[in-house]
Amino acid sequence: MNGTNVSKHVLERLAEELPELTPEARKAATYVLENPLDVGVSTVREMAEAANVKPNTLVRMARQVGFEGYEDFRVPFRDAIRRGAADFPDRARWLQGIRKTGDLGGLYADMVQDVLRNVEDTFAGITTDALEAAADAIWNSRNVYVLGVGVHNSNVRNFTYLASTGMTEIHAIPKPGSTPVDDLAWADEEDVLIAITCKPYRAEVVEAVEIAREQGLKIVALSDSPASPILRVADHPFTVAVDTPQFFPSSVSIIALLETLLSFVVAVASERIVDRVETFHKRRHALGLYHSEAE
Repeated sequence: MNGTNVSKHVLERLAEELPELTPEARKAATYVLENPLDVGVSTVREMAEAANVKPNTLVRMARQVGFEGYEDFRVPFRDAIRRGAADFPDRARWLQGIRKTGDLGGLYADMVQDVLRNVEDTFAGITTDALEAAADAIWNSRNVYVLGVGVHNSNVRNFTYLASTGMTEIHAIPKPGSTPVDDLAWADEEDVLIAITCKPYRAEVVEAVEIAREQGLKIVALSDSPASPILRVADHPFTVAVDTPQFFPSSVSIIALLETLLSFVVAVASERIVDRVETFHKRRHALGLYHSEAE
């Protein structure tokens, strides 16, 4: 079924009821069984046209398997897409479908709800001991490499920028014109790699983590599932919740966790980090980088 486990119990029920359906409803049900992702991203008219049936046929089919109507039938399929059980294009089409129905208020509510839930779910699964252990590894390393590509590249660079106010050997990778593997060529057991990737997992990040592991680096990994290939090999694995109605994984909980991790690094560090932060900001003030109202 297009490589997805979307609403498995609904599809199983639909398959069981198939012999009892009218010929037209059976035609509609067959289309749903063969194209389950279309249910979450298409309107009833679009589905009816694709299945070559009338819209009312889809309504009758939905009622046959225990739903009040076709919109109720769509809910589990839409939820599955929202939670990542579909590729980016399907999720983008689903967002367009919301716009067509005029239910942007519902989209707004879903966004807010997921942002809050993601942060809560992420931190509910993380202990202070785990954060402290990762922070100790980061502070006591020779070099810290922070790896993220695509949507996570900006998260990596933001974390690296903030950390560089007190840490002198922290590097966002891949560097311009380079690759993660090249950037880690001379790293070893004295160094730490912080890596981020979420489904669909980026091959270059997974490869870099595997190579870093072989070279003896300590791995701090952030990903969206305990089954993630980078979490399975990490010394300090952190599972982040990234559910969202949009078509890319949400970065909110990732940013929150990175900021929290950095605060732990400062907390476990020696007093040198305070001196560095103070020197950094004094220099910026001296260079006139901060705006001040004319007296």
